[in-house]
Amino acid sequence: MKVIPFSHTWPYDKQMGDIYLSECPFCGEENVLTNMKNRDLERAKEHVKQRLNMPCCLKTMIILEADDDYFWTSEPLR
Repeated sequence: MKVIPFSHTWPYDKQMGDIYLSECPFCGEENVLTNMKNRDLERAKEHVKQRLNMPCCLKTMIILEADDDYFWTSEPLR
């Protein structure tokens, strides 16, 4: 698999079992509570592709993999 460039990453936070984005990469909304479940995050960490529908602007982020700090996506977000 090709190396994913850092421009295709977006940071996330996990607080009390919920997954937040400090800012939406598409519309700029701050403190976005996602609908992502912990099992979906764990699957992303296992390199299983996940779709994340943003509740603020209804855009879809394709997550190719995740680590403890970043989502690694299919498109540049920075």
